[in-house]
Amino acid sequence: MSAAVLAFSLNDVLGKWLVATYSVAQVLVLRSIAALVVLAPFILREDIGHLLRPKRPWLQAGRVAFGTIEVACFYWAVSMMPLADTMAFWMATPIFVAVASAVLLQEKLDRGRFVAVVIGFVGVLLALGAGLDFGWLPTLVAILGVCVYSAYLLSTRALRGTSATVLAAYQMGGALLFGLVMLPFAWIPPTAFDVLLLMLLGVVGVAAHLAVTRSLALAPAPVVVPWQYAMILWGILFGWFFFDEVPTATMLAGVAVIIGAGFWLTRLELRAARP
Repeated sequence: MSAAVLAFSLNDVLGKWLVATYSVAQVLVLRSIAALVVLAPFILREDIGHLLRPKRPWLQAGRVAFGTIEVACFYWAVSMMPLADTMAFWMATPIFVAVASAVLLQEKLDRGRFVAVVIGFVGVLLALGAGLDFGWLPTLVAILGVCVYSAYLLSTRALRGTSATVLAAYQMGGALLFGLVMLPFAWIPPTAFDVLLLMLLGVVGVAAHLAVTRSLALAPAPVVVPWQYAMILWGILFGWFFFDEVPTATMLAGVAVIIGAGFWLTRLELRAARP
């Protein structure tokens, strides 16, 4: 999971640098092509029936749409906000998922979880206040991205009986289709070197997803998921090193509150999972 978090963070740095020149559609297209090439050996091992006739196709389509919109929102937001600030909003995902699970899936939200969610939203408000320094648009895009990402995670949970390869193939295929539709409206001829970097986004992304899958096979989710919070530390470091970005005290306070609430939720999940 630590390796996956580092890979995702490097991916975000590369994405932020590239969307300063190229459109989000171009990034999605070349990233998806590279990811599908890497996934090809795994896809060929799958039962063709699972690929052509997926179970719960409408939910599959919804998951693909959520995942594609989330990636587009992240790249759009990070093109307007510092890297660490953008990551801070995405660190609040467990808080949004906990609320959505209680509302949509009727999962239990007891007093401890409710308090953790409230504290987490205080952290989100602090981060929101710091994010408004860059205007309403990047903040709204980031919040939309987090909401859609939460829907993506919930739909993934609902499809947990589906092969991870099938899910990844549909996700990358959907992102590729979306990028191709939008590409004619925002095409900037890339250099050969930048094409390699754009393709590297997909390769590194697939490697990170495989690392996450492996970590979840080795240990329960509540044990490994908290390591995702290291992403904000990488975001602060990489943002300073590559883009000369220094987070504000308000943003750091919001991040600390969000991470604290996230760890509290994780501890409650671990306690509930014990026999």
